[in-house]
Amino acid sequence: MWNKVCLLGGLLLASFTLKAQQTIFNVPSSDITPKRKILAQQQVDFSREEFRSSTTFNYGLGKNWEVGANLYNLEYMPQEGSWLHNDTTTQMPYAPLLLLNAQKVFDLTDEIHVGLGGHTGLNLAAEHHTKWLGFAYANLGGSFQDDRYKLVVGTYTGTRRYLGDGALVGAHLGFDIGIINQKFHLLGDWASGTHEYGQLIVGAEVYLTKHLPLAIGWRRNNENGDQGVVIQLTYTPK
Repeated sequence: MWNKVCLLGGLLLASFTLKAQQTIFNVPSSDITPKRKILAQQQVDFSREEFRSSTTFNYGLGKNWEVGANLYNLEYMPQEGSWLHNDTTTQMPYAPLLLLNAQKVFDLTDEIHVGLGGHTGLNLAAEHHTKWLGFAYANLGGSFQDDRYKLVVGTYTGTRRYLGDGALVGAHLGFDIGIINQKFHLLGDWASGTHEYGQLIVGAEVYLTKHLPLAIGWRRNNENGDQGVVIQLTYTPK
């Protein structure tokens, strides 16, 4: 156990070299948590075969830096009545995962920015092998009319243990449109690839309070057309 804790501490330092993070649904938004503030995001993906949970906490360091932690790919299979532990096959991503993340954003203009980010860590409940895995991306993002309209397009790469079988390099994009700003938004994102990251999600977001938006989306997997419902609750300090 202590060996894993020490290794994860080292991976936090490594994550700064990757340069993750709040998502639109699936794709990183390249928004930055304000200095000395905390952002929290909880997402649950429901399909006929499994329920998948992902939890993110970010802390703003200032100067367009943030760091955080993710509990990712916590999957429950209702038909079998058990939690998924995968550390042997890349037909699906390893699970569950404890990840450390970091992101740096560079402002090109008042409205356009570049985000470099990633997360890295270990399969948490390894029964056979504990393996390092990671994911990194570069995004070009735009935020217009006081953040009412947001667009992001970028490229990503990851290890096979994180993504699963399929292309390890791809593209992704997303949008966030404030129909009634900070009241009702339309969201969507898409990532290329035939692994589990490769999917389309579109939906809507309602602000329960100024700092607590709730989003619901429809998901379709690129490879086999598998569909599901995504529910996402975010606490944002902005």
